[in-house]
Amino acid sequence: MTAPDATSALVPGPWRHRDISANGVRLHAAELGEGPLVLLVHGYPQFWWAWRHQLVALADAGFRAVAVDLRGYGGSDKPPRGYDLPTLSADVAAVVRALGEDDAVVVGHDWGGLVGWTMAALHPRSVRSLVVVSSAHPRELRSAMTHPGQRHASRYALRYQLPRLPERRLTRADDDPVADLVRRWAGPSWVHTTDFADAVARYRDAARIPQAAYGAMEFHRWAFRSQFRPDGLRYARRMTAPVTAPTLQLHGTLDPCVLLRTAAGSGRYVAGAYEWRELPGVGHFPHEESPDEVSRAIVAWAR
Repeated sequence: MTAPDATSALVPGPWRHRDISANGVRLHAAELGEGPLVLLVHGYPQFWWAWRHQLVALADAGFRAVAVDLRGYGGSDKPPRGYDLPTLSADVAAVVRALGEDDAVVVGHDWGGLVGWTMAALHPRSVRSLVVVSSAHPRELRSAMTHPGQRHASRYALRYQLPRLPERRLTRADDDPVADLVRRWAGPSWVHTTDFADAVARYRDAARIPQAAYGAMEFHRWAFRSQFRPDGLRYARRMTAPVTAPTLQLHGTLDPCVLLRTAAGSGRYVAGAYEWRELPGVGHFPHEESPDEVSRAIVAWAR
């Protein structure tokens, strides 16, 4: 079976695809609409297409919506290094400037949420307001690893610490780890829909783009290994900076990956306006499981 190439990330639709030079790498993005900038940042194991519903809803509401592929994902460059949160947040902050804007409403899910939290702390002038979906503040997530429930929920990342083997498994043609992962983390109302089947097929192909699996694993390797290194300790100290951007946090009550109680304490790091909102019956992918509700929340917060 021939592996998909990066062009498989260029899913056609009402949006236009573009490449953006930012922080020394080329990042792919899909853009739709005109108005104030809303920057959408995906998580694992997804790519920009996870925001397909929100791109349309935000454009219809009068915003310029841009969904970016993080380095290592989709149509973006896949360099050997730079998969730490300080570098990733610098990438996305540079995207804001490359798009000709001083700041943006930053919306992040999962790893994209961690990038959003980091941007708001380390690049506060780039973040007009913040929407975090299914992601705890990095310091809150770090401290939650002392609790058995979150340790159990995060155990999948331990397998990613091995060299090369996780990448091979993620890209095997005779296995479907991406589908298994998304199904395990999703709420029950989404997994039996055609939209779920389409999403899984897209994410499976995106994971098999050459070097994409390596990038995805390096995210997790840095997150785990840096906790025992000086760079991780420096990052944790820097993340004590209070978030001054108005922050909305959306979290599914059935999220088995980032537990509700883990994420719920993140507001203590926000000095600006803050709202916590639980989404009943929703798992780890609210923007896909309940797209209309999430889109309405983002539009209202962006306004």
